[in-house]
Amino acid sequence: MRVYFKTYGCQMNENDTEIMAGILLQEGFEIVDELELADVVILNTCVVRQKSQDKYHSALGQLVRLKRQGKIKLIGVAGCGSNLEGEKLLTLGADFVIGSRSIVDIAEVLRRSLAGEKLVHLEDRTHLLEADIPRFRKVKHHAWITIVHGCNRFCTYCIVPYTRGRERSRPMQDVLREVERLVAEGTIEVTFLGQNVDAYGKDLKDGTSLARLIEETSKFEQIKRIWFLTSYPTDITDELIEVVAENPKAAKSFHIPVQSGSDRILRMMNRRYTSAQFLSLVERIRSQVPDASISSDIIVGFPTETDQDHRETINLVRQARFERLNLAVYSPRPGTVAAKFFRDDVPKEVKVERLNQLLEIQKQINAELNSIYLGRVVEIIVEGRTKDGYFYGRDIRNKIVIFTSDEQLNLGDTVRVRVVRTTAGPVYGRKE
Repeated sequence: MRVYFKTYGCQMNENDTEIMAGILLQEGFEIVDELELADVVILNTCVVRQKSQDKYHSALGQLVRLKRQGKIKLIGVAGCGSNLEGEKLLTLGADFVIGSRSIVDIAEVLRRSLAGEKLVHLEDRTHLLEADIPRFRKVKHHAWITIVHGCNRFCTYCIVPYTRGRERSRPMQDVLREVERLVAEGTIEVTFLGQNVDAYGKDLKDGTSLARLIEETSKFEQIKRIWFLTSYPTDITDELIEVVAENPKAAKSFHIPVQSGSDRILRMMNRRYTSAQFLSLVERIRSQVPDASISSDIIVGFPTETDQDHRETINLVRQARFERLNLAVYSPRPGTVAAKFFRDDVPKEVKVERLNQLLEIQKQINAELNSIYLGRVVEIIVEGRTKDGYFYGRDIRNKIVIFTSDEQLNLGDTVRVRVVRTTAGPVYGRKE
């Protein structure tokens, strides 16, 4: 049986797909890169926004038509959409549904489905997601590693605690065993993942922390860079900032969603900080890591958001001067506090206008920050080639650099690039 995966959403979903594919390969299935070659198609889904949910619903409809035409045999749905919708997905045409916390059972679920059983499997099996579980990674020089599952924060707009459950950290020695295996396979970069990655180790109560994990991982000689995401503002410790500042292998990059610049909206969101506290954190990071790249997320048009709330968000963005900013209009997620108790009362056209305003401000900030790169020589790890044949990669600050080279380069090569042109997006250079 040939299996094709279509993955939506965050890097944790990418990692889950690698685990499911690795298990199926070990169990004798074949993983293919093209839908046209597949007998079985598995959608690994995301429900963080309505748009994400709409995408996989549309894909599921298309797959049902392909199955009727005899072009595929089975359709599976995995990921957060499975946890949220369960049985409903069978009525929409899925043959089996497996939750994001059940992925270690993918081979058994698929075999039962091939035998004609329609099933929904949502058992929590995250305690078995250890280093010895096989992974199928197409990219060898970089690896995603989930170190903490779930989230305890219960932001009022967020579906994650309901789809991925409560926080559960992997033992540090287990994570380090996975790093050791990856190093033996040629990995030189790792990204530690968690819905709230800074919560890593708190539930273990043995002194484990993200900072300690970074320090231990850096002892592997072959590892060149260590990344982590996503951070929750009040969980970033002085210990972590110090490790990022002093450890040359730790990426000088923090992704810290702020979500709003209005304290009133932050309280409604159940975000446990004020805009002043967030800006103080940004200042603390930059005072210790002067070249730190800080990126963020903002939700536009949260219920009751006024023009004044929006102006406060603009003010925060201008003060924080983020390196990157992910913007999304608010959409209610079924089952969340916000969906139950807050009316989605900001008109769509107002949301779009506010989003575009923030986009323009951030574009100007990006252009100003990127201009500092002009003439710099930066160390890049090669990640691929553009459609036009240029190479691209990123530096230790997570800056994407597109560049030319007279030499043939391979993925994972480390090169020095002089920046010769900047934009509000990527910067451009040539290999030294």
